[in-house]
Amino acid sequence: MPISLFSIILFGSLTLFLALMAVLVFLGKVPLRYNLRNLVVRWPITLLTGMAFILVIGLMTVMLAFVNGLYQLTQGSGQPGNVMVLADGATDELFSNLGASDITQLASRDDIVRDEDGHKLVSWETYVVVNQPIANAVKGGRQRRFLQVRGMQDPVLSGRVHNLPLHEGGAWFSEVQELPDGTQAIQAVLGEGMAREMGKDRNKASLEPNDVFDLGPRKWVVTGVLKSSGSTFDSEIWAKQSRVGEMFGKPAYTTVVLRSADAGTAKTVAEDLTKNYKTPAVSAQTEKDYFEKLNNTNAQFLYSVIFIVIIMAIGGVFGVMNAMFAAVSQRTKDIGVLRILGYTPLQVLMSFFLESLLLAVLGGLLGIAIGSLCHGFTASSIAGSGAGGGKSVVLKLVVDQYILATGLGFALVMGALGGLIPALSAMRLKPLESLR
Repeated sequence: MPISLFSIILFGSLTLFLALMAVLVFLGKVPLRYNLRNLVVRWPITLLTGMAFILVIGLMTVMLAFVNGLYQLTQGSGQPGNVMVLADGATDELFSNLGASDITQLASRDDIVRDEDGHKLVSWETYVVVNQPIANAVKGGRQRRFLQVRGMQDPVLSGRVHNLPLHEGGAWFSEVQELPDGTQAIQAVLGEGMAREMGKDRNKASLEPNDVFDLGPRKWVVTGVLKSSGSTFDSEIWAKQSRVGEMFGKPAYTTVVLRSADAGTAKTVAEDLTKNYKTPAVSAQTEKDYFEKLNNTNAQFLYSVIFIVIIMAIGGVFGVMNAMFAAVSQRTKDIGVLRILGYTPLQVLMSFFLESLLLAVLGGLLGIAIGSLCHGFTASSIAGSGAGGGKSVVLKLVVDQYILATGLGFALVMGALGGLIPALSAMRLKPLESLR
């Protein structure tokens, strides 16, 4: 994740700084007991100051968990030995068109792996994004989804190519199934995340086999749910290619996925197809590389989150600064007593500065703890592809050690910036003037 290096550097430098502060306290150079007592006695100011850290760090933790979930979703997608073949010039499946008669030779390659039944592991697919109105949508909320629908020529073989089996009780689809009312419904298999997301329309935890939903002009019936958690296929609907192509106006294939022996062979196959296959020319890449390129969108999310967090942090810094100025104004006589007892202006500066950092640590830890409650929660978002176009994605929020380190480091930076100027003002107070 891109924030990992940033968080390591930030947290490491601040840890070193706090270690230096701890040495000063240990040597008796800073009246730490005085600061701790004041945090307790003047608890309303302590609480208000801590809230600034809790709100900013809590929200930052949730937003970074969302971005982290997107990264892990793309990193967990694809098989190392799979090669994705798209039309020449296409950077996304959505904009690829492969004529069936022109690409049949792809399956004749000798470096394609066979399954235990002797069938070559090749998946012929048509990928579309369908605009679906959300049933029982809340007024003012999201009214539509952009569902990812993947038409498969042979669903059993495609499941093996992508290494995605079905949950117990499910079955692969064929064409259509007659419902009790006589309606002919298209059979489909859902990703786990999509089954849960569409289950909300019926106040169910998840759609299950034999559940019916509306998509386009037809009814669809669920025959099974993929074991797809942690991959982009978690947000997809699979059905027969002939039905998907006919209904959504895309009769041609968009994607051909070939299974090779390993990652090295996959790279060689992809380079060979891109360079030498000219009937017609195609764009081939390993499946891992394809999903890795989708991280460009994730980077845009990350930059947006960083911008929002910085804006919130600026407001938080001013809030901390105001609270610390109020603390200094209320404790001018205390500062005078400390100076008479022999504490130098620098030690008074370090005392108030350390107090601000202590508030930052406490508020930051609480903010991280509250924000971390989102870990494992499922979220739905509309993500853009590299070439444009939106698609609904279901993902799990992930809070890892890098986010925790970034949150605590960010809180300490807020505390340092918000406490420095008030601490300087406390240092400049003269003993006799402060006691008047």
